Order: sequence, then C-alpha cells, then structure tokens
Amino acid sequence: MATTNHNTPNLECRMYEAKYPEVDMAVMIQVKNIADMGAYVSLLEYNNIEGMILFSELSRRRIRSVSSLIKVGRQEPVMVLRVDREKGYIDLSKRRVSEEDIQACEERYNKSKLVHSIMRHVAETMGLDLEDLYIHVGWPLYRQYIHAFEAFKLIVTDPDSVLDKLTREVKEVGPDGQEVTKVVPAMTPEVKDALVKNIRRRMTPQPLKIRADIEMKCFQFDGVLHIKEAMKKAEATGNEDCPVKIKLVAPPLYVLTTQTLDKEQGISVLSNAIKACTEAIESHKGKLLVKEAPRAVSERDDKLLAEHMAKLRSANEEVDGDEGSEEEEDTGMGEIDVENSGNLAD
Repeated sequence: MATTNHNTPNLECRMYEAKYPEVDMAVMIQVKNIADMGAYVSLLEYNNIEGMILFSELSRRRIRSVSSLIKVGRQEPVMVLRVDREKGYIDLSKRRVSEEDIQACEERYNKSKLVHSIMRHVAETMGLDLEDLYIHVGWPLYRQYIHAFEAFKLIVTDPDSVLDKLTREVKEVGPDGQEVTKVVPAMTPEVKDALVKNIRRRMTPQPLKIRADIEMKCFQFDGVLHIKEAMKKAEATGNEDCPVKIKLVAPPLYVLTTQTLDKEQGISVLSNAIKACTEAIESHKGKLLVKEAPRAVSERDDKLLAEHMAKLRSANEEVDGDEGSEEEEDTGMGEIDVENSGNLAD
C-alpha cells in the first residue's frame, strides 16, 4: 500500500464511500453553533461536512425556547431534507426523524465509529493515507457485507477468508517499456497484520457478569445443611460456558453469579439455578424469595457488593455471638439495591 512522503499521512476521511448522504436518511450530527436562522452542525459520518437545521425543522410544536431543543456540542440523529452537491449545502430536520430512525442511526453510527477508529489507528501507525485504506479495504468491505463492522467481526476468527479477496490494481512499466496493469493484494502483509491485530484487540467480546439476588430461609432442624444442599443444586445447573456460583452475603441473603459471552444464555442459566435451588429448599419446608432477578451487572455493582460484604464481615466480628445481627444486615443490603437499580447495564 502506498505510503505518503515524509510529511504526515492524511488521516481525515469520511466513513462511507458516498461523499454526501441520501435524502430521507437519518445521519449523526454534532451541533456547532446557533445562528439567526437555525443551527449549523457537522455530519460526523461524512468527515464533518457542514449542514444546517432551520429553526422551523426543530420541533412539531411551537418553539418557546430554542436552547431546550438544541445545544451546542450535542450529538444526535437528524433527517436529511435536501442535498445540494454543487454548493455543498445540506438541509436537515430534527422534527421529522422518527424513533425507529433514531435507533437505527445510532446503531449504525456506533458500528461505523468503531470501524473508523480501527482504520484510522492502522493508517496512523503504518504511515498510510486513510482514504487510500478506505478505498482498497474499508469500502469494499462495506459493499460486500452491508457494513464493514460485520466483516470485522468475521476477521476476529478468520481474517484470511475476508481479507485475501481484496485486491488493487497497480501500473508497472514492463521490460519492453510498456505500461502493464497488475492485480496485487489490497495491502502488504505488514498492513494486513496490523489491521487484524487492531480488530482483535478492539472486537474480541468481553464476558458479561450476570447476577441474581435471593433470600433463602429454612427453619427446620438442620436448616443450615438443607440450605447448603440447595446451594449445591444451584451450582450444579451451571455448565462450562456458564459456571454458576452462589455466595452468602449475610443471612438470609445470597447472590448467584455467572460469567458468559452470551447475555441471554447467562440469564437463562441463572433462572434455572434459582429454580433448582427453590425446589431443593421447598422440599425441606424452606422458602426462597427472588429479590433481584438475573441481570447483567457492571464492575461498579460488583465493587459495591464486595464492599458491602466486607462491611458486614467486620460488623459481624464486632457483635458478640449472632444476636440482632440478622436484622442489621438485612437492612444494609436494602441500601445497596437502591444504589444498583439505576446503573445496571442492559
């Protein structure tokens, strides 16, 4: 792949082959400034070319205050109304963009942004022109896979089948002085290697932590043993991809967790674990109550739980025997749940 001379290579480029968006398409913009007639914005997917949202296109309702509808610096999807390719004018609308358009645009933009950041990093570290890399690698992948992101996902496990199809034509002067066109791979082995490494680093899926909170009580003789047995039954429902762990927080609270690449699978495995646990404890006249259903949790939730358990342990050590501690601990857990509820990952 041709590198530029010693000056820095060009790292500015739009994300897609088309220089301008199509009319009636939702695009991601960032608001640059507010003028008398409307707001000037830059189109983030089209190398920040300028567009304009007239005030009349801000809202379907009468506008009391423009600032409540549009803020400088904000990024959001809007609808393309007109594109004047000669003058480079693009008119946009905020009021005509539907909920579905917004969602589809955000999904596409997040994928394109990740592709762009990988492409730009490769161009920068390998001293390449970013547009050249897009012309020979990025845009052909967009054409073949609808979105280059889908191609990148395949490259994580099987780079050759995706990348070895890509070629470029180069002109060479033959021994007889005639110019001949040769078809060569789209990138050098070094560039291909850098691209694959970057894609793997950025796109290898991270395991999710799934968690459920339960209360379990058994007042029978040997209740503690029945609870331990029920815990074993819960853990036995896990599999290699989704091992289930159950931990005592403080009587009667227990936390079930698993780690998985597949959120749905993790939730269903924990649901089965709760079911097995419930059946086991109920057979000994015990009770199980689900305080928080299985859901994906963030590292912050994990930290809060760990801190909470440490606090309980030290509180437990201070109490003589176990008197009154159950009550204290129970309310303690209530506080952590309030903390958690607002911040769970989907």
